[in-house]
Amino acid sequence: MIPSLLLVSRAAVAATLLLCGAAFAAPLTPHPVKLDDGRSFNLNLPADLDIVPVVQGLKRVRFFARSPDGRVFVTDMRDLSDNKLGRVYALDGWDEKSERYTKVSVYLDKQRNPNSIAFHTDAAGQSWLYLANTDKLLRYRYRNGDLKPAAVPEVLASFPDYGLSYKYGGWHLTRTLAFGGGKLYVSVGSSCNACVEKEDVRAAILQMNPDGSGRRIYASGLRNAVGLLYRDGKLFATNQGSDHLGDLKPDETMYVVQDGADYGWPYCYYSNGKPLADPKFPRKAGCAGSPKTFSFFPSHASALGLAWFPAADKGQLRDEFLVALHGASKLSLNHGYRIVRVKADGRSGGDLVNGFLAGGKVLGRPCDVLRTGADSFLFTDDKSGVIYRVRPKR
Repeated sequence: MIPSLLLVSRAAVAATLLLCGAAFAAPLTPHPVKLDDGRSFNLNLPADLDIVPVVQGLKRVRFFARSPDGRVFVTDMRDLSDNKLGRVYALDGWDEKSERYTKVSVYLDKQRNPNSIAFHTDAAGQSWLYLANTDKLLRYRYRNGDLKPAAVPEVLASFPDYGLSYKYGGWHLTRTLAFGGGKLYVSVGSSCNACVEKEDVRAAILQMNPDGSGRRIYASGLRNAVGLLYRDGKLFATNQGSDHLGDLKPDETMYVVQDGADYGWPYCYYSNGKPLADPKFPRKAGCAGSPKTFSFFPSHASALGLAWFPAADKGQLRDEFLVALHGASKLSLNHGYRIVRVKADGRSGGDLVNGFLAGGKVLGRPCDVLRTGADSFLFTDDKSGVIYRVRPKR
């Protein structure tokens, strides 16, 4: 190995250990995984948990939502291009013996990069499915057991749909949804790696009423807040840092998002949880007043979906978040390609699932997490088109 690369690699490993708390995590053990396409490999989890692929053969499967009738819905963006071939699937017919969904229905087809869905029931008792495409926010009337929408959608908002194509970096064609406190929150990523945006809707989280009225900027300066979760009156978000500051900075971050707060991008970034000024974008106000992080992760690890496990579960994951780290494009960093634990106070709990990057080969990329019970959850792998289940070992 070239000496300079060896130094970077050692530094990257050290940073990963520090930021992920790997030195303090419970030991992980190899668990065999076999896929229908013939691939077999090991993923690492605690010995008392097991992992099973429950849906296979999808494309770029992304974010979950649970419907009012208890079904699991999931989005699929198809591929890395800016396309109009995305889908929303409804998962039905759970077979506990085989640990498979026996029916995977195409609920919506021909959507433009559908990243996130959410359900909401209004004061009149009408349930709605909300879909965040690149260019617009839609809502469909939902009836329990539906396999297709019964009517055309309402268009609640339009979003900027330009930016560099995925071929040149994919500047944030995804939109993410979360409901909480009677409001709908929508994250819209930046149009660039680092720039002063011309539209305030970019690099921001929007808040609006469930019917799309009352739309306003809730928080700004968030380069790409892909993961949103509302819990106990607080909005949590994961956020991805800029790409031009080197291999070991900036942090990927997680915040308790404050109403009206400016999180600094592109003027500020975070390193080891501390806000610093980006020399390419100086400003008089500096960065000392930037909001504190709730938690942070290794550079370029691409923090995406997250889930909360309440104390009532009484499992090993109680009072913790799980966060999917999608993975850095520079494989030698070994940042991401895992699911990590975050304590209720923001401290790292270390890795829960890793091994998706092994021997320089990418075996999968975790995207979103959906809690299904005590120490039990689903997660998506948008590289292989697989949905996995993790549960206590039988």
